[in-house]
Amino acid sequence: MDLKIKDKTAFISGSTAGIGYATAEQLLKEGATIIINGRKQETVDATVKKLKASTQNNNVSGVAADFSKVEDIDRLLKEVPEVDILINNTGIFEPKAFADIPDEDWFRFFEVNVMSGIRLARHYFPKMLKKNWGRVIFISSESAVFIPDEMIHYGMTKTAQLAVSRGLAELTKGTNVTVNSILPGPTKSKGVSGFIQDLAKAENVSEEVVEENFFKNMRPTSLIGRFASVDEVANTIAYYCSDLASATNGASIRVEGGLIRSIL
Repeated sequence: MDLKIKDKTAFISGSTAGIGYATAEQLLKEGATIIINGRKQETVDATVKKLKASTQNNNVSGVAADFSKVEDIDRLLKEVPEVDILINNTGIFEPKAFADIPDEDWFRFFEVNVMSGIRLARHYFPKMLKKNWGRVIFISSESAVFIPDEMIHYGMTKTAQLAVSRGLAELTKGTNVTVNSILPGPTKSKGVSGFIQDLAKAENVSEEVVEENFFKNMRPTSLIGRFASVDEVANTIAYYCSDLASATNGASIRVEGGLIRSIL
């Protein structure tokens, strides 16, 4: 399928692995120009090289920036002054009991997961409106709706992303700019795969048993009963970056395997 984005430039935060990397790969295969991001320049450089090899598209570069540091974001915006597609993917998570989450963690999660996208959108969104084309996508989570009791602070930030995304969409009336949120469910990213492997070793069971128990005990409402692959999520993101998705705006799009029990 031709997504009609061969002349578009996309910036993807947090894209040296996982969903961000898979999305970069998909968009490069569609002929777009991609700017990836990670915290360390050596990791960014290695990822750029890997993407060029896997997609045969050399229109990929990278900028290192830590989204917990405003000065890093300011430098990034100077290096990348304008884009057509902004994918706010960077984020942190950590299971922790509510009573054990200090104020510092609440602020840190909000700073990285929410303010990162706000700061980037504040810079790029007005330019998209001016040229009358753009895509802003917030990678939220099913945790925005189905708040996990093991990491309420993370769920809070994902809900906040939905509010920001919908609010920005209200500012696009009469234009060809869209703002949407994608809600992945449990996804087998690099971090999750490592967690599963460690848990399997600790409990002396197979990774398949760990996954089965997770969905039986922690996410019993999932209809697919398994982790999504990063490519399954990236396929959806790529579509909503495209010209083909021009009639979808202000939406929260689920890729969570039917975990959320609601029809709206």
